[in-house]
Amino acid sequence: MEKLISIIVPVYNEEENIQIFYAELKNVLEKIGKSYDVIFVDDGSTDNTSEKISQLSQTDQNVKMIQFSRNFGKEIATTAGINACHSSACIIIDVDLQHPVEYIPEFIDKWEKGAEVVVGVRKNSASDEWIKKVCSYTFYKVLNLISTTPVVRNSTDYRLLDKKVIDEFNKFTERNRMTRGLIAWLGFKRDLVYFEAKERLNGKPKYSYIKLIRLATFTFVSHSLLPLKLAGYLGIFTTLGAGLLGFFIVITQYIFPVLTFNFSGPAQLAVLILFLIGIVLSCLGLIALYIGSIHGEVINRPLYVVRNKINF
Repeated sequence: MEKLISIIVPVYNEEENIQIFYAELKNVLEKIGKSYDVIFVDDGSTDNTSEKISQLSQTDQNVKMIQFSRNFGKEIATTAGINACHSSACIIIDVDLQHPVEYIPEFIDKWEKGAEVVVGVRKNSASDEWIKKVCSYTFYKVLNLISTTPVVRNSTDYRLLDKKVIDEFNKFTERNRMTRGLIAWLGFKRDLVYFEAKERLNGKPKYSYIKLIRLATFTFVSHSLLPLKLAGYLGIFTTLGAGLLGFFIVITQYIFPVLTFNFSGPAQLAVLILFLIGIVLSCLGLIALYIGSIHGEVINRPLYVVRNKINF
């Protein structure tokens, strides 16, 4: 008999938070009174995270663990948890307690009322820096501008998925992925749960600004062809601009030389060449992102490698 709810928890070097998170989560789940299991996905932790989870699994058969052979990233760890879920629904949540576990009953209530995807939307975060808030606002603004599938601003990975959504999500094969973007692409009937994010309990966030920028870049590339089209548009406008400038130079230098414009030949050529080279290199860099994405799909390596499983 399948479990009613699976809690999917991607973790990386979270040994200090495992026990505290588990205690709070179990307290909430037991009050709900529904069957459940908790799937921890250890994303190649280098501390004692896997040992902490293993200890929990020995006393609670509802605690399961998937341990990666190395660090594959949070999005892939989340995917592995969804792949392993055989319940009627799953809830994805972070272990640092910034996703408050006390909202889980509200997620389940909205699901039982007919929602197939229940998205947690963050109202604020006590630990977020102003630059992160500005970048987050800009990211969602740009993504919704260029993407054909809108994503709710400040939506998080804290969400509930119905089994039919899980089955469809498991059909995705792309490597460079943002889970919330793929779920938005799937559609389905959805509802929202607004929550105030707590301050991180222990440790530091595992997503550095570099990782966030990389994730945003791959999200833009995978969810829209507009950046690639912009390279073509930029080439057209550059050609037109260069043509008009050349025409202007010919007029002022050779046809009506009495005009008080003085462009030396080397200066004209240098500026034009530098400008065109910059545009060409920018376009090549953009195209390279798409080629790199295609390369990643074509080589067809597995999304992740599992080192160990517990209670499966």
